[in-house]
Amino acid sequence: MYDRYGGPEVLSIADIPTPSPAPKQVLVQVYATSINLSDWETLRGTPLYSRIGGLRTPGRRVLGSDIAGRVEAVGTEVTQFAPGDEVYGDNLMLKGGFAEYAVAAASALAHKPASLSFAEASTLPQAGAIALQGTADIAAGMSVLINGAGGGSGAFAIQLAKNAGAHVTAVDNADKLTFMRTLGADEVIDYRVENFTRTGPYDRVLDLVAYRSVFAYRRSVARGGRYRCVGGTTSALLRMATVGVLTGLVTGRSLGVLAVQEGPAHFTPLAGACVAGRIGIHVDHTFPLDETAKALSHVGTGRALGKVVVQIR
Repeated sequence: MYDRYGGPEVLSIADIPTPSPAPKQVLVQVYATSINLSDWETLRGTPLYSRIGGLRTPGRRVLGSDIAGRVEAVGTEVTQFAPGDEVYGDNLMLKGGFAEYAVAAASALAHKPASLSFAEASTLPQAGAIALQGTADIAAGMSVLINGAGGGSGAFAIQLAKNAGAHVTAVDNADKLTFMRTLGADEVIDYRVENFTRTGPYDRVLDLVAYRSVFAYRRSVARGGRYRCVGGTTSALLRMATVGVLTGLVTGRSLGVLAVQEGPAHFTPLAGACVAGRIGIHVDHTFPLDETAKALSHVGTGRALGKVVVQIR
């Protein structure tokens, strides 16, 4: 739990009452919760958009959105799940995944594939939705660059782009270059050494950590190509959503922010690909619940290769 924004030191372990599900909600006995960069941002309260729901103090006292576990109880209007069902999903609106029990909207959950462990399933909802939508129209022969490719969403995106037949350039820090090659990246760039916007240009750019100027990103995209950012600084996202869109129209490029759609329809296709063996799930580290602070720090400081999971049960 936490009651103020800050680093991992503001987190504490506490015993609280088990929540009860509302009519359209499910109470989940949590087995595993994977960490997303959004958890780190909401812990720290930066960028500013991470404070939606609580400008001065956190709106939710327990973080963790990508959960996997067993249904403990269902609300009176829930018909698609029953106690004992194994489920997983992105509980972004309510969070609460770094706990033994969490309440989630039934609409946010899906039945867990039997062949995936709880830890594996927990890695898919948020990162999978971003990766699927960020690579949706990639076709064979395209040149694709993924910035921030060594983390959770990026690891899935590299594989999806390669499966589509693209030539993939992956960007992250030096410690992740070998890992990105093992995922199939054709070329890798250490962002601390080389500015990827001066390479290329590329047919598609998926940027998971935008912070440069609109004009730098325009330069990275070939005419007729597309640039989409998902994460990054507030100012970079605002510039891209306004000046970037107009700049793209004028220069024959599609520039903008990827509006990620949530829900099972947007992550279960990736689970199917994982079950079929077409996409690999890469869990870098697992941590127990009482080391959630360490798990968050591992992701937030850019050390995670793929996904990090808090194993609760």
